Amino acid sequence: MLERQVYRMPKAGSINDLKLLTEQLGQPKANEVCVKVKAVGLNFADIFAMQGLYSATPAGSFIPGLEFSGEITAVGDEVEEWKVGDKVMGATKFGGYVSHINIHHRYVLPLPADWSFEEGAGFLVQGLTAYYALTELGNLQEEMTVLIHSAAGGVGILANRICKKVGAYTIGSVGQANKVDFLQNEESYDAVILRDSLFYDKLKNALGNRSLLLIMECIGGEILEQGWKAMAPMGRMVVYGNASFASHGAKPNYPKLIWKFLRRPKIDPLRLPTQNKSLMGFNLIYLYEQTDMMHDMLSGLQALHLKPQHIGHVYDFEAMHEAIHLFQQGKTIGKVVVKLS
Repeated sequence: MLERQVYRMPKAGSINDLKLLTEQLGQPKANEVCVKVKAVGLNFADIFAMQGLYSATPAGSFIPGLEFSGEITAVGDEVEEWKVGDKVMGATKFGGYVSHINIHHRYVLPLPADWSFEEGAGFLVQGLTAYYALTELGNLQEEMTVLIHSAAGGVGILANRICKKVGAYTIGSVGQANKVDFLQNEESYDAVILRDSLFYDKLKNALGNRSLLLIMECIGGEILEQGWKAMAPMGRMVVYGNASFASHGAKPNYPKLIWKFLRRPKIDPLRLPTQNKSLMGFNLIYLYEQTDMMHDMLSGLQALHLKPQHIGHVYDFEAMHEAIHLFQQGKTIGKVVVKLS
């Protein structure tokens, strides 16, 4: 038995209950590999799961974390394509906040030779999110105008890069003014908007004579409503998150959540044919459970030869709570990663 370090929740509810523990890990099953984790990527789904706001959260005790990178230390008897010492990046349905993990061999991929472990830990979940939303649901096309919210986050950065590969025009939105220059100078967004009370007017100005045909929506509330209003006929809005419901504290602010829920935008399906607009949503956990589909998506994503994820913040494994707290504030640029020795 191997001793490993894990961050475990006794149950969903409060991030303060996330504790660093030592646990035993057995040998990998016949179809699994054991990975010594070198880096873990943080995602908003982690936060929502720990606070009990994510529908896919496991019941009872669980280990958060959806993506990691590391080195294979053992392989199961039926595994042929991997060997001890291979460097990999992986995706898991929770269980990623660990020093070692046993995982089915199909859920790890080779770490590109010129990528760091930190870059590998920041690619799969957000890369798949961006690729699936844009290409499969959004019907991304050349010269299409795309609005990407949380443009300086991991999904936003990769979404813009995917759009640029096909020649689309991108407008990014951010909640912090200090992120604008980074997106314009480092990531080549065509336009960047600071979300505030004038967001709708700013969006219309950025559009000019262009038709807004695709929105990567992860904010919710008034921003969703204003984006829907600005979207042109034949446009598609793909919802993959609701950041406006996020809490900066350890627990959800339920009175505030209830107030926002009651005031959430109402889009009438009976009016959709007249408006000629589409509203779609997805949960990456579903894609994770469709292994063949996920690998098809990964093949298409990798064929684009994107640059590695922008890693904006790196913390030691022992500083997990500090990393999570920063991530909650919405002040980060790029991916937040926790590293292990």
